[in-house]
Amino acid sequence: MGGRHSRSFSKEELSEVSTSHGRRSASVRDDHNGSNGGGLSSAAERFRKQTTVRFGYCTLSLAMRGLDDPPMELWELRELEKLNLSINCLRSLPPALGGMDNLVVLNLWGNNLASLPPEIGQLKKLRVLFAYRNCLSEVPEELGSCSSLEVLSLADNRITALPESLASMRNLTKLNLSNNRMVHIPTCVYSMKGLVFLHLACNRLEVIADQIQDLVNLKILIVEGNSLHSLPKTLCFLESLELLNVDFNDLQSVPGEMYLMSGLRKLACHPLDKGLHIIHNPLVKPIKEVLQGGLSALYNYLKPS
Repeated sequence: MGGRHSRSFSKEELSEVSTSHGRRSASVRDDHNGSNGGGLSSAAERFRKQTTVRFGYCTLSLAMRGLDDPPMELWELRELEKLNLSINCLRSLPPALGGMDNLVVLNLWGNNLASLPPEIGQLKKLRVLFAYRNCLSEVPEELGSCSSLEVLSLADNRITALPESLASMRNLTKLNLSNNRMVHIPTCVYSMKGLVFLHLACNRLEVIADQIQDLVNLKILIVEGNSLHSLPKTLCFLESLELLNVDFNDLQSVPGEMYLMSGLRKLACHPLDKGLHIIHNPLVKPIKEVLQGGLSALYNYLKPS
């Protein structure tokens, strides 16, 4: 991190911070204004010197430190608004995480987390949570209490379902559930009316429910690399959709109403291109041949005469 307080901890300091149980504060400091207080342990003060203010947020990065456990003194810094613990060896997080009630961004990607603590639901100001590339098989129901959450990435885990409590995440705009083990899109997802971006690639999806039409703000839907045999006609009612990626599925045809998807402008190849991605599907005649003329040819073919 930049700034004049951005020197890295030495291994000796990290070891000292991780094992200095005798110097922990008897109570967690309840001061959110960032000023020095007598209630902090010396190890916590050392952490505070590593914080910076970026774009108005009090920020601390402990990324790539080889941490097996978060230092206990870290949880004394309750004024933190952005915390980066990515690319470590963390297997769990303590209940004390719930006391970090000023957190806006929490970055946990690239660890060995098998679970998230229920206390994460106490982070009412949390707007961004990165927990991808971990070992999660589920997420706690309490996560649904993070009502301010706008961006959530749980990609590259072992998740098979999500708790229904997440349906209350009405402010969520970006959700990444790619590379998990889901056979169905979790029911709660269809209640996330604010979603603009939904990434479900490389799961085990066989169907998309008709409720997909409820995601009226959706602009990007990625479901490549699944086992979809068909697409629901209700998908075609998503007028805001600009990118639909159904590459590498088992589609033999497309809904007859697909010509209604005016937001899809072309057949796309590059992963970031807007449009319809539909390669590597066992499409049958005549759809396969019609698509050779481009998306406009498909739409003309599907439109009622």
